[in-house]
Amino acid sequence: MTDSKHFEVIIIGGSYAGLSAAMALGRSLRNVLIIDSGLPCNRQTPHSHNFITQDGERPHLIAEKAKEQVLRYHTVRFHSGLAVSGKKTEEGFVISTQSGESFAAKKLILATGIKDMLPGIKGFSECWGISVIHCPYCHGYEFRAQKTGILANGEKAFHIASLVKHLTDDVTILTLGKADFHAGQTARLAKHKIAIVEAGISEIVHANGHIKNVLFDDGTQRSFRAVYAAVPFTQHSDIPALLGCALTDQGYIKVDPFQQTTIDGVFACGDNTGNMRSVASSVYGGNLAGAMANKALAEAQF
Repeated sequence: MTDSKHFEVIIIGGSYAGLSAAMALGRSLRNVLIIDSGLPCNRQTPHSHNFITQDGERPHLIAEKAKEQVLRYHTVRFHSGLAVSGKKTEEGFVISTQSGESFAAKKLILATGIKDMLPGIKGFSECWGISVIHCPYCHGYEFRAQKTGILANGEKAFHIASLVKHLTDDVTILTLGKADFHAGQTARLAKHKIAIVEAGISEIVHANGHIKNVLFDDGTQRSFRAVYAAVPFTQHSDIPALLGCALTDQGYIKVDPFQQTTIDGVFACGDNTGNMRSVASSVYGGNLAGAMANKALAEAQF
């Protein structure tokens, strides 16, 4: 590495997807810079699941081990900071950080994640990732056979209910207003004895993030061990938009089967590209993005 500000690839985001991309590139002797702000979206989650060899491990320990292994490759560097802007140049891309530093690269990988837009329900944010959860595959086994709520409505609630019903017989859908199910869905929910509560929620009572009760606006309450919540999200970083990367109708960065965005030379991976939100999926997407960025560099040089 002859210039500490110029790299072949810059990876924005140093969690599972970004580190996986960096490993693929480091093993190909590519000069790589990872820029990471140190605030992963799962920082409250106590345990990671559904990722073989690491099932039940604490998420930050998986990331720490991954970072240690990636940085053994001497062409990979790690910069602690927040990337705030990016622009295309004739040579590639320039990324600037909150502290005023700028770095250049021929290729760019966005592993920037998404930001959950949590509702203003008292106690919700404290429980997020602990007992207010997003994914049956990541968390469902640990709450099997327990009283479970689903904080969603319509198609989303019906879909989650179909998965959760196999894990527990005690399921209640919390719609925060008038239920939005067609007659067939309502009949199916009734068949499986899935209750529907339309009242608003005033508070989630918890102990250190573990739900005790849900208090409703009408003065009633119900006890749950877990509540699945389908919350809206936004892209965690403005950089994809600044570069002109197209988004899907759902708000994810649009990528082709090889993690290439709609902007040539920009790849994306991890939670920002799709709804399979897990460590395993992020590692896979990152590995592929790293390999494809290396392929593009190799073809240009060969």
